[in-house]
Amino acid sequence: MGIPGFLFLMKIAAIIAAGGSGLRMGYSTPKTYLTFDSVPIIVHTLRIFQDSSLIDDIYLVVREKDREYAKNEIVEKYVLTKVGKIVAGGKERQDSVYQGLTCLTHEHEFVVIHDGARPFLEKELLEKTIRIAMKGGAAITGVPVKDTVKSINKLRMIKKTIDRQNLFLIQTPQVFKKDVIVKAYIAAYRDQYHGTDDSSLVERLGIPVRMVEGSYENIKITTPDDLMLAELIVQKRKSHTK
Repeated sequence: MGIPGFLFLMKIAAIIAAGGSGLRMGYSTPKTYLTFDSVPIIVHTLRIFQDSSLIDDIYLVVREKDREYAKNEIVEKYVLTKVGKIVAGGKERQDSVYQGLTCLTHEHEFVVIHDGARPFLEKELLEKTIRIAMKGGAAITGVPVKDTVKSINKLRMIKKTIDRQNLFLIQTPQVFKKDVIVKAYIAAYRDQYHGTDDSSLVERLGIPVRMVEGSYENIKITTPDDLMLAELIVQKRKSHTK
């Protein structure tokens, strides 16, 4: 399926949120600078967007004290030419993404928001999510829940078993029309609302968001176990390309 010609008439920006501290990894170094397959996690992630013809500009959000390192050791060293600006993040992820949104220009009509610690996003899924967002204004990725889900009370006694048929575990990328996500962020700050993902800010305004089925390999690397799983995914993908 080809990409509609009108997609090339508008600019699409990507905001890559990589301002985490890495405390759950047990390191003082931010998790996205840790390596697998001999390359930093954040480089794997940025290359996906660098290689997509649909992405015009990338805004990388990191901790203030990491901006120089990210510039020299990530963007310049690995020749990531689409990274137009390295942005200082905020206290929480939502604050960091907002700082990325302030970098957008009038030329950007859509924005992709993605976790820097999700390096296994496939370009095909990224571009599919963008195409679907183009039709309705908002689309996110996720995978169906495979395990049984139960609701419990404060004493950890089971209240009920929840039908998992329509339950998804939410991932990134999440793609929005720029005006939609900016409006949602402004409203969230006005109402002092902090959501668990970008889509929740849009949903509370009554704007429909389309779900795109993602991949169970599109993991977010958060713990040492995730890093080991990352190496296994790399080995699997390499074996399939032989």
